[in-house]
Amino acid sequence: MQFTSAQHLDSGVLEREFTLGEIPGTLWTPESAAPAPLILLGHPGGLHKMYPRLAARARHSAAEGFATATIELPGSGDRPRSVAAEQARADLRRALEAGEPVDDEIVDRLVLPLVEKAVPEWQTTLDALLSLPEIGGPVGYSGGVMAIGIRLAVVEPRISAAVLFAGSFVPRAMFEEARQVTIPLHVLLQWDDEGNDRQQALDLFDAFGSKEKTLNANLGGHTGVPQFAGDAAAQFFTRHLG
Repeated sequence: MQFTSAQHLDSGVLEREFTLGEIPGTLWTPESAAPAPLILLGHPGGLHKMYPRLAARARHSAAEGFATATIELPGSGDRPRSVAAEQARADLRRALEAGEPVDDEIVDRLVLPLVEKAVPEWQTTLDALLSLPEIGGPVGYSGGVMAIGIRLAVVEPRISAAVLFAGSFVPRAMFEEARQVTIPLHVLLQWDDEGNDRQQALDLFDAFGSKEKTLNANLGGHTGVPQFAGDAAAQFFTRHLG
């Protein structure tokens, strides 16, 4: 891991950009003498575009004593594009614009290769982050592409709890993986999300094998998550990682 820039935000949080091989990312750490628990911040891709929201989440988490980190997804931002993924994304966009049901085959072509590439990159990043003296455990995962969060919750034993946002398409083949998830979960669902199948999201929540799982459903579209729902997610991490 190579740090490429550093700045102190006005909230007293140290923000550092880094590269790990070809993977760019950002680490935010609170002003604390003790190693901080870590939250991995997922997002839908486009690190620079997502920066304002990610930095806000990082500031909020730092106030609770958490370090946070994020990385750019494969095929997003300045990373090389995949022709197959771009075609699948275009097919998805056409179906949504036409008001047609999204075919499972399109979702599989778009999401499954992304999960296969992104999850090992998150694990490599976690290796590097936990080697830093200012970072300790436990570790949580928050937001982003839901299918990535599901796979990480199954294969990465260092993740102790997760907040998942039911705002992205999940391949039906991953419902079986959801049954293998056992860590505490807090799932956010926007009831009127224009780009998400509500019933599928409810079915997926039902499939999760966790003994502790909470569904926080609110009226509104994809970007309308109310502040109190975000606060509830923060309190969830305080209980399980604090």
